[in-house]
Amino acid sequence: MRKLKLQMQQTIDGFVGGSNGEQDWMEWNWGDDIKKYVSDITAPVDTIIMGRKLAEGFIPYWAEAINNPEMASFAHKMHDTPKVVFSKTLGTSKWENTKVSNGDLEAEISRLKNSPGSDIIMYGGANFVSNVIPTGLIDEYHLFVNPAAIGKGLSIFNEKTSLALVKSTNFECGIVALHYEPVKK
Repeated sequence: MRKLKLQMQQTIDGFVGGSNGEQDWMEWNWGDDIKKYVSDITAPVDTIIMGRKLAEGFIPYWAEAINNPEMASFAHKMHDTPKVVFSKTLGTSKWENTKVSNGDLEAEISRLKNSPGSDIIMYGGANFVSNVIPTGLIDEYHLFVNPAAIGKGLSIFNEKTSLALVKSTNFECGIVALHYEPVKK
């Protein structure tokens, strides 16, 4: 069975976006240390899944970033990797290398995990991730805790979720990556 990894940025007080989805608190002065961490967790990935709201910015961003020589290698990984966008409103994909799924979230992710291939990585948004967490389908959580607190906002944890710490890694930019695995019941 393929492994499903979640990579998500959050504030020190546990929010993945401001009340209106603001992400102006994110630290983007990434050094080689955090870039290597992200490259290592994405290297075995051959499928990216995300919600429609994130896809609308994510996919065009990486399509353009392949033209930036400093970002080209990683941008190609994000752009060229097949993607599945979960949506209740899109019927077909307007993006290259991307399929749209309108079906049952749990059933479709289970089908992807049970199909041949390598790891799958999941990115937000908050609503999409908070709907996947209760299914128990996420195998690894990579939570990038930014050095900012915003007091209120969007959370991905809407119910009790038990996780076991695998490793914590601090980076020069002030972000701490917390790698967890779910505690199986």
